[in-house]
Amino acid sequence: MLRTALALLLASAAPAAAAAQTTPAPAPAPTDADRAAALDLLKQLVAIPTAKGRGRVPELVDVLAARLTAAGFAPDDIVRRPITVDGERTTGLIVRYRGRDAGARPVALLAHMDVVDAVTANWATDPYRPVEKDGYLYGRGTQDNKFGVAVLAETFARLKRAGWQPRRDLLLAFSGDEETGMLSTRAVIAHPWVARAEYALNSDAGGGSVTPDGRPVAFGMQSAEKTNATFAVTVKNRGGHSSVPRQDNAVYELARALVRIEAMRFPVQLNSVTRGMVERMAAERGGKLGRALTTLSRAPGDATALAVVRRHPDASNILWTTCVATMLAAGNAPNALAQDATATVNCRILPGTPAEAVRRRIAEAAGPGVAVSLTGEAVESPVSEPRADVTALLQAGLSATYPGAVLRPVMSSGGTEGREYRRAGIPTWGAGSLGLPPGDSRAHGTDERIPLRAFARELDYWDAVLRRID
Repeated sequence: MLRTALALLLASAAPAAAAAQTTPAPAPAPTDADRAAALDLLKQLVAIPTAKGRGRVPELVDVLAARLTAAGFAPDDIVRRPITVDGERTTGLIVRYRGRDAGARPVALLAHMDVVDAVTANWATDPYRPVEKDGYLYGRGTQDNKFGVAVLAETFARLKRAGWQPRRDLLLAFSGDEETGMLSTRAVIAHPWVARAEYALNSDAGGGSVTPDGRPVAFGMQSAEKTNATFAVTVKNRGGHSSVPRQDNAVYELARALVRIEAMRFPVQLNSVTRGMVERMAAERGGKLGRALTTLSRAPGDATALAVVRRHPDASNILWTTCVATMLAAGNAPNALAQDATATVNCRILPGTPAEAVRRRIAEAAGPGVAVSLTGEAVESPVSEPRADVTALLQAGLSATYPGAVLRPVMSSGGTEGREYRRAGIPTWGAGSLGLPPGDSRAHGTDERIPLRAFARELDYWDAVLRRID
């Protein structure tokens, strides 16, 4: 989840999007009792450690299935997609909310049930024992992304109990390994219900920023994301005894290659989403940075503007592909010359740029005698061009929680499972209005928490969105 990055890259003032075209079907609005039920569900989910290696995702799926069955969903409309990854069982979950028009293509609603594990000793609270404190709920997954699971599941349950029926099928599409591989995501997408979806709304890729007193600043609708590709940069050597050092040394050769990779520069590449982001950022940030961003939007190769923007990585990372060394491994004994020296280089690649082209660029910079190979898989994913009806739909949800706030299409510099849906031909947009104050994005970090007031608003958001899907 990348809400901090989204907030940094968004601007606030602009004309509001058009209102949704359809009239919401009659249904009761969320009550305080509904909000309490959703919070109770979130606490139950947080208390189940669903990090890789713990094997607890199927247990969480059982909790959700029981809650939805009790609300009136038929067993045939609740589908588990079990898979085994590295000897561990995890599960995807699909829940079908049957619509009136069986011929209409469904809409998939995304969230992930797994979390990044926590270092308990570094937390002020137990990460897997949810605690309410100072207006927040603390616990691993409160932001990323169990709040999305809880509000979507509880909204389905509430509307089902009320007897409401959508026009087309709505699908909960929850994955069990988004943080580590997205193989359960692929299993969910492969199911015939989900494969037929017209589009998807991703609760892990929406939201924005608010002031400390809760006023809206900027909210984003993820429409694209960078590819995450990791490369091994390796130097091999015959080795030898450390008492007889030679000029050919794997460690030093790798170090020199990394310095060349550090100096490597990718060109500015703007797409339909990032061009608007750059324009808004230039207006918001102003000064030298704003002028440089404006220049690059017109003259991508301007050396003076590039020098200014490179001093602001929080702004520049949407302009070009980035690569950075993140790990090192070399040698097998302290008194032996290394026979192997390897660096891990992680790249975030703009949509439309093949990972192989980036690998070749790294190899060229590294120089002769240095091998560069892809580690794992690089999943390339296209831009989901904003659609007027979907933008209006999501703007209606945002207006229900933060009146006057304006939704903007954005590209994430990191990745979500939206990439898997896009590459499968299902356009996907980030949805949700979780507003976080500056510095309060703690996903993957210590003392993860969610503002209770912001969480409560999400029931209003998804109520407004689901009832307007035509």
